[in-house]
Formats: sequence, C-alpha cells, structure tokens
Amino acid sequence: MPNPASSPTTRGLSYVGPLTPHLYEPGPERPVRAKLHHLRADTQVVPHSHPWAQLAISTTGVTRLTVAQGSYIVPPSRALWIPPGVEHAVTVVEDADLRTLYLHQAPGRCGPGVPPAEEDRWRDCRVLEVSGLLRALVLEMDTRPDDAATLSAEELARERLLGALVQDELRRAPAVRLGVDLPHDKRLRHLCEAVLADPTRHDTLEAWARDTGASPRTVARLFREELGTTFTQWRQQVVLAHAVSLAASRRPMGQIASELGYSPSAFSAMVRRAMGCSPRELFAPQARLSGTIRRRDPTVREGLTNRTSREAGAPPTLAASIAPEEPRHADLPVR
Repeated sequence: MPNPASSPTTRGLSYVGPLTPHLYEPGPERPVRAKLHHLRADTQVVPHSHPWAQLAISTTGVTRLTVAQGSYIVPPSRALWIPPGVEHAVTVVEDADLRTLYLHQAPGRCGPGVPPAEEDRWRDCRVLEVSGLLRALVLEMDTRPDDAATLSAEELARERLLGALVQDELRRAPAVRLGVDLPHDKRLRHLCEAVLADPTRHDTLEAWARDTGASPRTVARLFREELGTTFTQWRQQVVLAHAVSLAASRRPMGQIASELGYSPSAFSAMVRRAMGCSPRELFAPQARLSGTIRRRDPTVREGLTNRTSREAGAPPTLAASIAPEEPRHADLPVR
C-alpha cells in the first residue's frame, strides 16, 4: 500500500479522498472517459484503486504518483499508465490541471486495446511520452460527469472516435524510464520517501542512514537486496525525476543543476551517464510543452502558475550542456 506521506519531510500536505471516480466509470458504451481537476500544490489524493485502467496526464504543473513498487513524477510531457486494481496515491508537486482518462477493460484483459500477446507490458505502471496528437485528443475529450447533462448521440459518437484514437496513440507511445523503485522494508522505505520529498537534504548515505537509525552498511545492503541497485544509482533516478519536474516549469539548466546540488557540467555528465543523452535533449519536451499548453488549453484557469518559477524569475529557455567535470558533492560509495 503506497504511503508517500509517512516521511516527516512531507508534513503540510492537504489530504483529499478519491476525486469522484464513480461519476466517470467507463464501460462498453463509453470505453474511454475523461475528467479534469484543478489541484493546488501539496494536495495529496489518498491511496485508492479502480477496477478499470487509468492514464494520468497533467496539462500544467507536476504530480507524483506512488504505488507499492515505485514512485513516478508526471510532468506535462509525460503520462502514467496505471493498470486496473493497482492502488495509488497522487501528490501535487506544483499547481496542476490533472486530466485523468479511465479506460474500460474486459474481464482478464489489460491494455489500450492491445492483442493478448502484448498485454504483459501493460500490467505494470508505465511512464509514456505524450505526443502532440495524444495531448490534443485528451484536451478534446468530454469531461462532464455522469450527474451532468446526458451526452447527445452526436457527442457520444465523437467521444468514441476520440477514445479510439487515444488508445491507438497509447499503443504507439514510447515508454520512458523515469519511475523510481520503492522497497518493502519499512526502514528503507522511510529513507526512500524522505529522499523523494527532498533529495538535496543530505549529501551522503551516512547522513541519510542516520535518520533511519540504521548503519550505512545495513542501508547499502538493503538497497542491493530490495532494489538490486546502489544508493548512489537509486538517488540519481530521484534527481532525474525532480529535474524533469523543474524543467517543466521552464527553468534554465544551470538553475536546475544548482537546486539539485550539482554544477552545470557535473549535472550534464550525470544525465549523460544515466540517460545516454544531454540535458537539452532530455528536457526540451518539458519546456516546449509547458509553453504550448499555456497558450492552447482554454480550460486552464488564469493565474495558475508555478510559484517557485515565478519567484525565481527564471528565463524560459534551457542552457546548453557543458563538458563533464566532478560534482560539487559525491554520495558515499556503496560497495
């Protein structure tokens, strides 16, 4: 059961229950349903699940979805597929216009209309790239609940056509490795959730381990046993997820690197090692889509902006990558 609020660093969250999913239940007649909610930063939707599949996509702002096995940052350039029955919690990182698609799944089936032989990859959560077409289709989906006016025959036919195209785009969407795995061990889970909430709070494994009351050696062993990785490698995934979140607010790369505890060149080197591309290549979709969405989405309320970006006065472009060098700090090596 996801519990992203268990860390003391996440205090101050405003908790809300599931956002009326019963009013958007999909079925054979309406296989793809859409809903829209405007959520303020630090809002958390408590853990819940649905008997249908779900696609979470933010047209503005950033959300974090947590399931038992991992945590996923969802900026405007990405969407998260959640299979039927998977319990999840939603935390709003920045003020967000969260659009949710509910997809009907026949008994025993899973996926956006894929053949049975292709269903296995859709039985786990997946972060997907959002194409311009997929975004446009999602924005056109009717978001009225069941207790509103009944759809006309023409509106219902249009929703079905849009839904069919949405599923076709989902089948074509590339998956992105931006999720962060989470362990079952309570001590390690507590540490991981604290890192997710504030990855720059400590510089070393020793400091993070001190908060859990466990020795660095024990924590290092738990990372290997539970997650099959080292603390340094796992924390890099957290940093990358937060970097994608910051890039969605159109901050320059130098500022992103600084906020995450790196020099620009060290940050560039880390991204290249982890993702095989430059920060410009990784983050360009976030900056481009965040600008496009604010111009084109008529449902977004005026004045709903990223508070930290506004306060920082960040320019709307990303700086170019610089040659690699050593980071200002290094995590304690894990053997």
